[in-house]
Amino acid sequence: MAVTPVVAGGGTAHAAAKCTATKGPYQKDVEKFLGRPVDGKQSSADCNAIRAFQTKNGIYPNAGYAGPVTWGVMKIMNAQKAAGRTPNKAGKCPTNKGRIACVDLTRQLSWIQDGKTLKFGPVPVRTGRNGYETRTGLKKIYWRHINHYSTIYHVAMPYSQFFDGGEAFHSIAGSVWSPPGSHGCVNMRSADAKKYWSMLKTGDDVYVYGRKPGT
Repeated sequence: MAVTPVVAGGGTAHAAAKCTATKGPYQKDVEKFLGRPVDGKQSSADCNAIRAFQTKNGIYPNAGYAGPVTWGVMKIMNAQKAAGRTPNKAGKCPTNKGRIACVDLTRQLSWIQDGKTLKFGPVPVRTGRNGYETRTGLKKIYWRHINHYSTIYHVAMPYSQFFDGGEAFHSIAGSVWSPPGSHGCVNMRSADAKKYWSMLKTGDDVYVYGRKPGT
């Protein structure tokens, strides 16, 4: 009988916060990202736009404050957008392994490549938070469970593909940009996790590199 691995997933729920009139330390950066007038002053329209972004992406408290957490998520989104269709332009993920799933912790991106050919992605992911950092290095998928459920964190983990101890690719119900991160797993949007499930198999390589901001 197979032994179920210790799972590194999980998430938390939060209540909405009252919109703030106080400007944040990253006011101008956040205004520019959201396409707002860049004046460094917090208006009610700015607050509502920031709050909408926070709510959509699971950032709490969602009070419309342009703080380091909100700007940190936006910086990652900018880096993901800049990756375009050449996420491995720097050649950090091995190109001599055939089909391999790459995970860049720094940009919170993952993709599947075969040699130098991009096969799927890049897609945004959410990796381990501070104290639960997703481990780096070359690994292999060793166990797959399409309807996995974590008895440790009491959360569903559909399309789980385990590659290092309790660390796995799997989908989550919330936002992949929601801080602070997982308990080590590589969280994915449902459609992306489903595509990974269809393209990968037991024994396929996984390469994790970089360092997640804030860890």
